[in-house]
Formats: sequence, C-alpha cells, structure tokens
Amino acid sequence: MISPNLSATFYLISGILFILALRGLSSPETSRTGNLFGIIGMLIAIIVTFLSVGNFSISLIYVLIFLLLGGAAGAFIAFKIPMTAMPELVAGFHSLVGLAAVFVAIAAFLDPEAFGLGLPLNIKLASLIEMSIGAAVGAVTFSGSVIAFLKLRGIMSGSPIVFKGQHFLNLFLGLSIIVLIYFLCQTQLPTLFWTVVILSFLIGAMLIIPIGGADMPVVISMLNSYSGWAAAGIGFTLENTALIITGALVGSSGAILSYIMCKSMNRSFFNVILGGFGGDSDSDKKESSKEQKPVKSGNAEDAAFLMKNAASVIIVPGYGMAVAQAQHALKEMVDKLKKKDIKVSYAIHPVAGRMPGHMNVLLAEANVPYDEVFELDDINNDFANSDVAFVIGANDVTNPIAKTDPKSPIFGMPVLDVEKCKSVLFVKRSLSPGYAGVDNELFYKDNTLMLFADAKKMTEDIVKNLD
Repeated sequence: MISPNLSATFYLISGILFILALRGLSSPETSRTGNLFGIIGMLIAIIVTFLSVGNFSISLIYVLIFLLLGGAAGAFIAFKIPMTAMPELVAGFHSLVGLAAVFVAIAAFLDPEAFGLGLPLNIKLASLIEMSIGAAVGAVTFSGSVIAFLKLRGIMSGSPIVFKGQHFLNLFLGLSIIVLIYFLCQTQLPTLFWTVVILSFLIGAMLIIPIGGADMPVVISMLNSYSGWAAAGIGFTLENTALIITGALVGSSGAILSYIMCKSMNRSFFNVILGGFGGDSDSDKKESSKEQKPVKSGNAEDAAFLMKNAASVIIVPGYGMAVAQAQHALKEMVDKLKKKDIKVSYAIHPVAGRMPGHMNVLLAEANVPYDEVFELDDINNDFANSDVAFVIGANDVTNPIAKTDPKSPIFGMPVLDVEKCKSVLFVKRSLSPGYAGVDNELFYKDNTLMLFADAKKMTEDIVKNLD
C-alpha cells in the first residue's frame, strides 16, 4: 500500500500533467503532445488510486474487471466512430461522467461509513453538502447531455422546444433543489436526497430542450464544464485529490471556452446556463418555403475554370465536408491550385461543424499546413479582396441573414463574410437549410454558383478538371 504523502505527491504530478495537456491542446501544433501528457497523467492517477486501496480484495477485482470492460468499450468506440459523429459522442461521454457522479453520491449517502463520512443519518455536514451538490450537478449533466445527444443524432428535433411558463418552471425547480439540499443537511432524510436527484434529472432536460440547433456547440462546451464540476464535487466527497484537480480543470476550462464561444456567437453566457436561448427555427423554415428564389448552378468544369483564373482562393469547410469525408480530396485540389501559383487559405468559423475544433481536426488529418488555416477574426477582411470562395458544406456560418434579420435565431452571430468575394462556389447537395433550420441567403446571391453534389465527388471532379 502506498503512503498518503506519496499518494498526494503522485496526484500532484498527475494534476501538473493535466495542466500541460490543456496547454498543449490549445494549439494544433502541440495537440499530440498535449494528448500524451493527458494519457500519462490519467495512467498515474489510476495506478496510484489502486495502490492506495490496500489489500487486493474481491471488490477491487470487480473494479478492475469493470475498468477493463469500460476501457475496451471506449477504445472500440474511439476506433469506430466517424468524425461526423464526434459531437454526439462527446455529449454521450459527458452524460456518463454525470451519471458516475450521481452513483458515487448515492453510494456515499447510503453507506457513509465505507467512505469515512460518518454513519447513516449522521453524515458529516461538509460531506453531505459536497455529495448533494455533486449529485445535483451530475444529474443535470446526465439528462442535459442525453437531450443534446438525441438532438445531435437527429433522434429528437434540433428545433427549440418551448412552452408558456418554461422559465418560471426552471426557476422553481432550481430553487426547490437548493431548498431541499438545505433541509437535507438539517434532517438527512433519504426521501429528500432522492427528491433532489430526481428534480436535478428533470431540470437538466428542461435546460437543454429549448436550445436550438445553431447553439448546440455552446451547449456541448457548457455540459463539458458541468461534468467537470460534478467530478470535482465528488472528489471532495471521496477526498481524492486527483478528482478534485481534474474536475476543476475540466469545469473551469469548459466554462471559459463556453464564454469565448458565446462571445463569438453574440450569445448571453447566462442564457446558456439557464437554457433561455434558441429561436423558433420552424417558423424560418415555413417562411423560406413560401418563397421560391432563383439560383445559379454549375458543375465541376465551371468551378475549375473560375479557380484556375483566380489569384486567390479561400476555402470554407463545414459539416458537409465532414459527412462526405472530403478533406483529403480537398487537400489534393488545393495542392494543384498552389502549383499554379494561386494563393489558397482556409477560413474556419469558431463553431464550424457541430463542436469547437471539428474542422481543424479534419484538416489536420489531411495534413493541411497549420499556417494556411485562419480563424474568423483573422481572415474575414480578406474575402472582399479574394477572387473565389470555395464553400464546402458550411451553411449557417456563412449565412448573411445573421447580420440583417433580427427575427432569425442566428441573428447577431458573427459569420464569415463570404458574400463579399468576387465569386462564391457553394458545394451542397440541395438548398435545404442548415442545422439551425434557417434558409441561407448566400444561395441566391448574384455572385454565387451552386454546385449540387456530394462534397467529395464534386471536389474529385474539380481536381480532374484542374489539369
């Protein structure tokens, strides 16, 4: 058995490695190293936890078996999951973290003596507060993440689900949970504890259902933060330093990322927490379906001609590129353009795809040089001076209506100024609206040429015509 002091030292080392992991993941160039630091830190934490238990009991054997089963399942999913399904996978994993926090809190409440927290109906006050908060946040994380998963997977409509008095109901549930935790600490009645858990599951779902598809990337980031705070709360209950450090890192970094994303999307940070934003995308669909607008369509030969005669081209990738797995064909097309001395850049919106960094990972997979990839703020002014914008599967993040229609659910969200380009080539299967359910005005601009096809097939055809 490892001594408490040595255990604390290794947990501290593990925490430092987690911090280095976060620092590494902040940049594409250092992301692989950051991942490695995170893996080593988690491995140290797991080994130290096992060594701290003491005798290798039957219970510990069960833990090891389930750890191996869970690890095997996680590895299998990681190998099999396509990049297009990564957002819902992240939401699914967040739900498991929340549920684990709930289960640990339940175990600690039912058998506090096993955790060194006192006796049933006589649990230490600080521990009772910690496990109550951990259980509540974990339950919110679980049910909220399940709703996010269902929306991202298409099992549930991505449109906001709203009803009269929804915000007052959420407020009532939230205040009820706080009051119940107070009385739970006074009486330690099991009925109050179970009521807190059930209401927390309910409010987690209630907070996410009114959020529209365009805002789901922010929700994923916020749920990530919740899962971290849930883990930190349970870490205090278990007096586990590694859980406290890891949970605090995940919780704070997720909250900071959510704040940055809210700022980039012109959303209120508090509205994200309270589940109070997301427009009625169905009304937009109905409005857009009433009006038939003319569009210009072309083929791969037209697109190749425009790009061969351009001095500069800006590539705008989106979720459609991920679905078609067109990143490698796109890289081949760009290489041919660069051989013709055409300047090529990539423009990445902060929420392109369905989660932060989605497009960056896909482009890195195709070995796109990092110095050719630019964020919205760094490249938006270049569209007006560029000859061609090649939009491949991006929709909501290029929609000019975000700047002109206050009734639109994406109004105020900073978008890429693609329409300012001399020519816009828009690769898309149809004129269907994006994930936010909003018709894209860019389709109908005079300088836009629609290329109706699978993104990968169209890009491969353009490559053939560039010779």
